[in-house]
Amino acid sequence: MEVRFFAGAAEAAGVDSLEIDASGRTADEVVAELSGGNERLAKVLGVSALLADGTRINDRSADLSGVAALDVLPPFAGG
Repeated sequence: MEVRFFAGAAEAAGVDSLEIDASGRTADEVVAELSGGNERLAKVLGVSALLADGTRINDRSADLSGVAALDVLPPFAGG
């Protein structure tokens, strides 16, 4: 699965995207892996919206098997 980071999430992750194996894993498990050792990214992931193949994940215990892309969208500000 491709994980795509946007705005502050990309800055905190240090990359715009990366590939991970999400087979049989929940969104919470993927977030925990992505957060590993990166406190700043962990904070951003905690408040970010997650989109699995363009659909917002409202339940982070959702299985991500078969998802091609996970978008990490931090809160945006501006006008």
